[in-house]
Amino acid sequence: MASDDQTSARAFGDDADAAILRELAVNARATLADLSAVSKLSVSATQARVRRLEAKGAITGYRAIIDPETVGKPLAAFVEITPLDPGQPDNAPELIAHLDEIEACHSIAGDAAYMLFVRVATPRDLERLIRDIRSAASVNTRTTVVLQSFFEHRPLGPA
Repeated sequence: MASDDQTSARAFGDDADAAILRELAVNARATLADLSAVSKLSVSATQARVRRLEAKGAITGYRAIIDPETVGKPLAAFVEITPLDPGQPDNAPELIAHLDEIEACHSIAGDAAYMLFVRVATPRDLERLIRDIRSAASVNTRTTVVLQSFFEHRPLGPA
């Protein structure tokens, strides 16, 4: 009988695919030799697996994680948005997509329609961004400022 880990791994491949995905989630710069060691496959077989995982959409990209303080955006906040008129079109994500300070936009259950995660340089910049969000999407907002993040960008591997 297969364990839950093995069953979920088979949903997208096998144990070698799961090992490759786990390693890339922790280190996107892992070499094919590194991935070969954890997957217990040859380097060429590992390369073929990585290409297949990319083609199937299991791997959607590789990115650097940038320190927000280093690039001048130390202030993070969650902004809930709710339409002013419940009958208005549900197109807020499209209306605010041009605002670069919005790092993430999630549709949520509850009183609000969306939860945004934003990063800015100063409280004044946050105030301006909230004003821009309200104006662009005709929404009410509720903002929670992040005081400290204990962890984020946790590696996402197969279940």
